[in-house]
Amino acid sequence: MAIWLTENSKIIVQGMTGAEGTKHTRRMLAAGAKVVGGVNARKAGTVHEGLPVFGTVKEAMEQTGADVSVVFVPPAFTKDAVKEAVDAEIPLCVVITEGVPVHDTTEFWAYAGAKGNKTRIIGPNCPGIASPGASNAGIIPADITTPGRIGLVSKSGTLTYQLMYELRDFGFSSCVGIGGDPVIGTTHIDALQAFQEDPGTDAIVMIGEIGGDAEERAAAYIEANVTKPVVAYVAGFTAPEGKTMGHAGAIVSGSAGTAQAKKEALEKVGVRVGKTPSETARLMREIMQSR
Repeated sequence: MAIWLTENSKIIVQGMTGAEGTKHTRRMLAAGAKVVGGVNARKAGTVHEGLPVFGTVKEAMEQTGADVSVVFVPPAFTKDAVKEAVDAEIPLCVVITEGVPVHDTTEFWAYAGAKGNKTRIIGPNCPGIASPGASNAGIIPADITTPGRIGLVSKSGTLTYQLMYELRDFGFSSCVGIGGDPVIGTTHIDALQAFQEDPGTDAIVMIGEIGGDAEERAAAYIEANVTKPVVAYVAGFTAPEGKTMGHAGAIVSGSAGTAQAKKEALEKVGVRVGKTPSETARLMREIMQSR
């Protein structure tokens, strides 16, 4: 089992004909994902990497039955690309693009809501989603872990990869990189709910970072709704107070948003929190070995 992305998912790539789109389309195909076409209005009717290129998301869906779009278009065009995917009512839109203006993200997120939230948006500025052994939508390496029964949701791309690798002997149902921008589509809470409801997931790893209050809100959700064991890591324990870190969302204001405050909020509701990614993996290993 997996969440949101399965072996039956049919993927189209918005921006497939660009350099990044081409590279990662090849990767997804090599990973066994069912990539069925691309979208580029200027190159509609052509073939790229052996796949048809369509003029619109709606046309691509009608012709291929696609239910997932991965967005690799430049930041200036991302808003329109996502709104087009929302208009077509594709169930899942994974926005990989980095550097999308927060105002644009806010606009397409609100647009999706106004349209009834028929399209789940993951990202932007994220590595995507992988269901090992089943499918891969985005830039998550496909060869660093195995299928298993751990669910992973993370703000950080590279820490996603590290935890996947360190727990590769147990494996994962799905790994979701939600991105670290101040405004994102899918949140920790969305993924926690999906993993809680997924019979193929036994335990959950949650990776957060300093800044904002997403982890505190996730802690409250876990206390009220999650019965499966959760371990967590919060990046930024050694960050100087008030320092803006790598992700746009990683801004600390006073005691709110610090790694220590997040750790305490999570531990208060029974989540075990590692001080390092490797310690976090060890905590999850203990849980899985005891099952």
